[in-house]
Amino acid sequence: HRRSTETSESRTALQGHITTLQGQVTALQTQVATLQGQQGQQRLAGDPTQPEPPEEAGGSA
Repeated sequence: HRRSTETSESRTALQGHITTLQGQVTALQTQVATLQGQQGQQRLAGDPTQPEPPEEAGGSA
């Protein structure tokens, strides 16, 4: 009977780890969605003809 008890305990522990990992994945997916939304807003707010300022703007000219 001891083996079945250890098996059920390890299963419970694994399920706890899986639940924790699933929560972390969900949190990361939420962060990614938030970042993607911010990037989309920045693209809309910025000038579409100039997505990035040229690097040579403050050059040695």
